[in-house]
Amino acid sequence: MNTDALDVIRADRVLSVVRAPEIPDPAALADALARSGIRALELTFTTPGVLGYLRAAAATEAAVLGVGTVLTADQAEAAIDNGARFLVTPGLRPVVAAVATRRGIPVVMGAFTPSEVLTALDLGAAAVKIFPARALGPGYLKDLHGPFPDVALIPSGGVNAGNAAEFLANGAVAVTAGTDVVSPSDVAAGRWSDIATRAASFVRSMN
Repeated sequence: MNTDALDVIRADRVLSVVRAPEIPDPAALADALARSGIRALELTFTTPGVLGYLRAAAATEAAVLGVGTVLTADQAEAAIDNGARFLVTPGLRPVVAAVATRRGIPVVMGAFTPSEVLTALDLGAAAVKIFPARALGPGYLKDLHGPFPDVALIPSGGVNAGNAAEFLANGAVAVTAGTDVVSPSDVAAGRWSDIATRAASFVRSMN
């Protein structure tokens, strides 16, 4: 798939974040999510051996793979070299933004306050991850869209099937589906059909 990663995230209005100690079949996981309507999949550097999982998942043509919890320039380079189509940071990381810009890969940069959102934009973020979104809830997205009407905001942390639609209604360009959809225990056990069912339910909840 050659579609730009941010275009896919905007179209689906959701990306999945996988935090698991191991991923026995990354391609099966990516396929289960993509078939259920969540094509963008963020693996993270909190998973040991994530780059190997990234390479394995890249075999799933329907999925768009990215890497999150990127903290250093070396991690950014390694993620891109191993097939990452987008990068995600938990906070403001100028060194990561510099690599992403040089390599032509979009970065979704973590921020919370208006000043941090501005800094993320100055660093070249393609979208801004508002984290932790649970702290102030969906209304905070609406407040941020006052001064930042054209900024792509993606809430993360505390987003679930019960509030995803409200975050979107308040201006989020997309939301993150985390452990409510992709639980570490289900990943470790290879329960791909269960993950697919929850992913499809989450997608339906957004409408």
